[in-house]
Amino acid sequence: MSDPNSGGTARRTGTGRVRRAVVLGGGMAGMLAAAALADRADEVVVVDRDRMPAGAGSRKGLPQARHAHLLMAGGARAVETLLPGTTDRWTAAGARRIAVPTGLVVLGPHGWFPRRPETHFMMACTRDLLDLVVREQVLARPGITLREGTEAVGLTGGAGRVTGVRVRDTGTDAAAGTIGAGLVVDACGRGSRAARLLVELGLPAVREETVDAGLVYATRIFRAPAGSEDFPLVTVQADARARVPGRGATLVPIEGGRWLVTASGTRGGEPSREAEAFEPFLRTLRHPLIADLIAGAEPLTDVYLTRSTVNRRRYFERLPAWPEGFVVLGDALAQFNPVYGQGMSVAAQSAVALRDLLGERDPAAPGLARSVQRSVARVAGGAWDLATGEDINYPGAIGPRPPVAARLLRGYFMRLMRTSTVNPRVLRHLMAVMTLSAPMTDLVRPEVVLGVLRGPGRAARTGPTITPDELALCGPDTS
Repeated sequence: MSDPNSGGTARRTGTGRVRRAVVLGGGMAGMLAAAALADRADEVVVVDRDRMPAGAGSRKGLPQARHAHLLMAGGARAVETLLPGTTDRWTAAGARRIAVPTGLVVLGPHGWFPRRPETHFMMACTRDLLDLVVREQVLARPGITLREGTEAVGLTGGAGRVTGVRVRDTGTDAAAGTIGAGLVVDACGRGSRAARLLVELGLPAVREETVDAGLVYATRIFRAPAGSEDFPLVTVQADARARVPGRGATLVPIEGGRWLVTASGTRGGEPSREAEAFEPFLRTLRHPLIADLIAGAEPLTDVYLTRSTVNRRRYFERLPAWPEGFVVLGDALAQFNPVYGQGMSVAAQSAVALRDLLGERDPAAPGLARSVQRSVARVAGGAWDLATGEDINYPGAIGPRPPVAARLLRGYFMRLMRTSTVNPRVLRHLMAVMTLSAPMTDLVRPEVVLGVLRGPGRAARTGPTITPDELALCGPDTS
């Protein structure tokens, strides 16, 4: 397709439509962006350098997919507004809908969180299954096409307006022409070249900030015990206050009667890729529960190791000028340490913001792209503050130190975390924020502040909240 002009402008029909939109990246963020554009563009072309697997398989451009991926309630609800029925499709394919906090066994920095009645939820399965269900629904919609094995190598237009993308064939490295577009959305993830491409158009460099705790991920999949279909999600978190390398792990029930266990450690306390070291590492955590649970389980895979876990944010919204017809979202805008489970949910909420703003205004209206860029930046802001505010406290963390106000806020947050282990009202608000179902401001509501000021009043539970029946599924050694 060599078509530099077609699709390069918006056509007005009612409130206006885009003749063609191009989405760079066919992962979760890109597919959700395509869904957001489906009713606002005559044609949506998704461009991805990979060849997509036929089923729920891995792909080269997403090596981190092997590790634990949780879609929080706020993200799942956003997906539902774009693709109704997706949650049911996930569960029909084997995903687990985990009630929060009922279905969680979590050791936080201040003790074990109580398993109270459900207020929110999260989806638990492999990242490959999450992507497959979304991809199938999106590509079934009229007007949306996928160009696989194709990579964007440049933008067309200028500093005032982007009019399309130049692409090449990843199999041959040959130029494949130009795709004209009234709107280009960069959802290329961690490998996005958006900042450099904008400089090539004559725009100034984008400010970038990174916070790196040096976290390393190691994951292994095990066969789950018979009868464990309703087993809780189990997490042992690190405690940044200890001033030692942060070590933690999560056991996630996934499709196919399996448990996916992801261990993590910050700089100086990293896990190994050696299979014989996996369980011993889990026994160095603040509690050996996960090690005990898998002690008799059959391993189904080797250990997968990933070191690319840095938090990185690009402040596109702060550029003095922004080109019409171009938007950046997902990990291309802000990528988070995966341990917090925020990335996919932020991408989903960003896609909803894109859809809503395009629905309110004519796509040809001046300043629309900049408004969208500012909106998706606000969506990412709260998650960024949560992730980096914690990561910067681990020994050897690299990044800007938080200002005094932020350090004071962290003191409040630590007291809030401790209070939430015994105060159900504070816990409810904390879970709403952690599942991205409510903004950070929810934590400074009067009833929450009052509860935090009063404090927990008593000590948190000292032992795991897992039940005897749940332990019994794993054999006598865990009881």
